[in-house]
Amino acid sequence: MQKDDCYQLGYVIRKHGTKGEVQAFLDVDDPEAYEELESVFVLKEGDTLIPFFIDTIEIRGQKAVIKFEDIETVPEAEKMVGSQLYLPLEVLPELSDNQFYYHEVIGYTVVDKTLGPMGTVKSFITLGPQHLMEMDYKEKQVLIPVTDHIVIRPDRESSIIHVDLPEGLLDIYL
Repeated sequence: MQKDDCYQLGYVIRKHGTKGEVQAFLDVDDPEAYEELESVFVLKEGDTLIPFFIDTIEIRGQKAVIKFEDIETVPEAEKMVGSQLYLPLEVLPELSDNQFYYHEVIGYTVVDKTLGPMGTVKSFITLGPQHLMEMDYKEKQVLIPVTDHIVIRPDRESSIIHVDLPEGLLDIYL
């Protein structure tokens, strides 16, 4: 499995207990959807993804306590801390027309309702509860809040993401 064929589910934040369990942060909208998870890919040296099978997983909000097969001791669990967890893209649930996954719109053209084409989506940034879409506009970095009122919908056929920027947002950056 290649990293480009996967999405990041989350990462291991610390060891948990004395039997080789770890606590992971799940960077997803619906952590409960992963209650029956049987395995994940763990990013190791470079871009190598190694499959790890799960004995048990207990979802606790955005976090999960995971017991991996073959990880039996605290020192083994400590080696997992900081590891990124991945799943194949094909396991992502289908979304409605107006919804999108961040990774799928990177490179899309941002088209504002009033200003027209503006730039391309570079990345997404999470600052606490706020998600921001990053794009370059007139050689400046612009961060657009990801809300239903601002980011309207993606057009997958044309690789466009439609937005309705609030008045004055661009003035902050220019």
